[in-house]
Amino acid sequence: MKIRMLVDMPEGAARNGEPWPAEGDCVDLPTAEAAHLVASGIAEEVTDAAPAEQPPAEPRRSRRKTPEPEEE
Repeated sequence: MKIRMLVDMPEGAARNGEPWPAEGDCVDLPTAEAAHLVASGIAEEVTDAAPAEQPPAEPRRSRRKTPEPEEE
């Protein structure tokens, strides 16, 4: 599965001994691994309808709500 990275991985992060692609770069990964990155918002799937020359999409915002402070 071909994906486009939406973020830069931390300094020193590697996959199979090779550094991760930079933000905006495309890479072909096994489907399960690529799907995990897409679901995590770290990457987006690249299809024939979305050429690699397209600028990267904006990263998704987290939907996790922060707890409200308790009132006394």
